Amino acid sequence: MKNKRSIRIWAGGVFVAGLPGAAWAQDEGDRRSEILVLGSRLDPLAVKSETGSRLGLTSLETPASIYSLDGNEIRRRGDLSVIEAVTRAPGISNVGNPGNGGTALAARGFSGQGSVLQLVDGIRLFPVAGTITYPTDPWTVERIEVLSGPASVLYGQGALGGAVNVVSKTPSFADTVFDAQTSYGSQATKHLAAGIGGPISDKIAYRIDASWRASDGYVQRGDSRSYAISGAIEFRPSEAFSIRLRNDYGNSRPTEYFGTPLINGVLDDRNQRVNYNVADASLYFRDNRSLLTIDWHPSEAVTVVNTAYRLSTRRFFANLESYAFNAVAGLVDRSDNLGIDHDQVQWGNQGSIKLSTGFSASGANDFVIGFDVNSIKLIYGNDFGSDPQGDSVDPFNPVPGLFLDTQGIAPRYRTRTNEWAIFAEDRLKISEQLSIVGGVRYERDSVRRCNFVYMNGTPTACSNAFPNGNTARRFRNTTWRVGVVYRPVETISLYGQYATGVDPLGTLTTYTTNATQFAFTNATGDQIEAGVKASFLNGRGSATVAVYKIVKNGLVSKADNSPTTPIDQVGQRSAKGIEVSLTLALPGGFSIDANGTLVDAKYDDFVSGTSVFSGNTPPGVPQEAANLALSWDAFDKLQLRGLLRYVGSRYQTDANTSQLPSYTVIDAGVSYAFSDQVAVDLRAFNLFNKDYAVTQYNPGQFILGRPRSFDIALRARF
Repeated sequence: MKNKRSIRIWAGGVFVAGLPGAAWAQDEGDRRSEILVLGSRLDPLAVKSETGSRLGLTSLETPASIYSLDGNEIRRRGDLSVIEAVTRAPGISNVGNPGNGGTALAARGFSGQGSVLQLVDGIRLFPVAGTITYPTDPWTVERIEVLSGPASVLYGQGALGGAVNVVSKTPSFADTVFDAQTSYGSQATKHLAAGIGGPISDKIAYRIDASWRASDGYVQRGDSRSYAISGAIEFRPSEAFSIRLRNDYGNSRPTEYFGTPLINGVLDDRNQRVNYNVADASLYFRDNRSLLTIDWHPSEAVTVVNTAYRLSTRRFFANLESYAFNAVAGLVDRSDNLGIDHDQVQWGNQGSIKLSTGFSASGANDFVIGFDVNSIKLIYGNDFGSDPQGDSVDPFNPVPGLFLDTQGIAPRYRTRTNEWAIFAEDRLKISEQLSIVGGVRYERDSVRRCNFVYMNGTPTACSNAFPNGNTARRFRNTTWRVGVVYRPVETISLYGQYATGVDPLGTLTTYTTNATQFAFTNATGDQIEAGVKASFLNGRGSATVAVYKIVKNGLVSKADNSPTTPIDQVGQRSAKGIEVSLTLALPGGFSIDANGTLVDAKYDDFVSGTSVFSGNTPPGVPQEAANLALSWDAFDKLQLRGLLRYVGSRYQTDANTSQLPSYTVIDAGVSYAFSDQVAVDLRAFNLFNKDYAVTQYNPGQFILGRPRSFDIALRARF
């Protein structure tokens, strides 16, 4: 049969939970992607994942839920950020706001940078005060992988809900390829990006990417701009040995918008585009990362990998951040005049050795052992308490005013966080049908902190911040997991797993000096998960079902609500749920990608002060969510697509007295290929102009989503 040209755009990028790969195998006679899609489609269940295990297992071989989004699909959809892309995955929702860098996520009933871990190329990012701002742009992304459920055994503390790994584009020894995209749309939103990569010789290859974005935004004074540059070079003197050096830089000035206050408890059409921040607000993030990776295969049975890295981050905030409607005065009260400066540097090294052996015709064993070391240096500056600026403004026509800062945003303390860990994983393949996969990690963390002492506006000393003469706070954690995979036939996998994890009580790098909390340890948790994964119709269909229960212990709570009862680590919360996904290619060029999740998250035992929250749902966690993506190759060069995203209601506070409403947003698009190398996309976002809150900054202060927007994009690949 003749191969038909088409732009295979899997609208919404919604792939099956546990399916590492954006594409699947098709017969030669089937329609397939050409422009901006690399290679032929592969069965996603058979693709190896870098995130679910260090053993290089496929999804069918891994007793856990793994999910992958292809970078080309993300860019074709027009997702503006990594968080916008990854929330297409099953069970992942957005809890990002300017205060946490706009990157925080919720997964399986747990939320924030302390429970859903962020990784780049398998390297964990350490947040400061719950804030992460890297990577800057999805243009430099090869794919995003999600491991749902506890990931501490692989990556350390702060991963009870899951881990998100952004995998960067890498040099290729195939032909030289040039990619470019430019787009323009509503709110004067502009994007210009290009990348090129290929071989310099048979031993050296390179990759360079750059992206620039700008927008006027959908609120007053909502302009934003960013750019990202990355480059990598790889030296491969033989098939068994390679050295790769890369550097990534991101500079972002997001919209200085901290949310919209409700008017008499509801969203009001009259203030949805009002920005209540001061006129001279400032918000910027700068991140620079360098990696050196050595990959050596001395034999088919041995693999040695080592990555050394450095990440420097500078973040600056100068904003009037909190807004609440005063029904008596009919005004919006503004408060939280906050200036903050993060100066952070993270160094680290991660190494491992993998050994693979076969002991029978059907049996084999894969074993990996390794280490992980990190050192994070932070200088934290602020102007807290110096200028308690606050005022009241007209809710519909506010006078923005200026940022008040008489003391100056200056360094207040510094911390040094050191971590080292050893880990091991093993997969025992007993037969073609049955295997056992397990892992263990031992980790030690140490935080040293001192507070700057000022005299006449100049820091003259740095005093120990911890109580009772302690110079550091140390944590020791051991986590492990074990799972069984049974494959009655090659294309079906039944699995079960038990996994443990740990979460910090706050942010490790900015550990509190509170005398009570100093005595506490990390919170601990465990998960039981079972599921089935199946590929059918010769790879044209895939489906997964996963059920789980996670319990987290050691919350800072009280035994009862008596004012005299001391605070302790006695609280508990849990989440149980189901995730279901389906991906299907139908005759006539139709395709369906769908996923949905139901979560029952609650505080089992949680008392704060004199308030009892036991039985309540933790804030920011939707009880249900779903994605549906449809595409149709109407003609050889034309494709229509649509995406529906549904997020259920979420409570705003522990008391469960108010909610963020549920929302359904529909996007649509049309793509036309002028040739195998050039295509144009017409895209519509929030097609029915739904007013909705993506998340919140404070209770009653909603971060609103984009109104109806359109753009046109031109893509090329040569």
